[in-house]
Amino acid sequence: MPDDLWERIEPLLPKVERRYRHPGRKRIDDRKALCGILFVLHTAIPWEFLPQELGFGSGMTCWRRLRDWHAAGVWQQLHEVLLAELHAADKLDWSRAVIDSSHVRALKGGPKPARARSTAPGRARNTMLSATATASRSPSR
Repeated sequence: MPDDLWERIEPLLPKVERRYRHPGRKRIDDRKALCGILFVLHTAIPWEFLPQELGFGSGMTCWRRLRDWHAAGVWQQLHEVLLAELHAADKLDWSRAVIDSSHVRALKGGPKPARARSTAPGRARNTMLSATATASRSPSR
């Protein structure tokens, strides 16, 4: 990871103090964990297959760090910081921006869609009776 990118990300990460009484294993460096996260996301390998030889910690450690940072709002803050920097440098072309409706709230709501027709099959016709034959309730003689 380039140093200039790390300098932007590091202040956004929550600081975790090591416990005094039962410190446990020393926590892996945030930069290494971030590199592990990026490696897994870039290669699309399962978290448990993150190679230990790379020095990023275990896949579970990286996954937990990703979860914790997401809960702390790190990715949203990073997105806003990078957008502000690009906007200040006049590097954004807003004419090519796209809004995904799944991420934009409709405050007053939209029109109610018509009720969808069911695609489930209807009741099957009775195959015991013929359309031309008439059935009798009395026993045949």
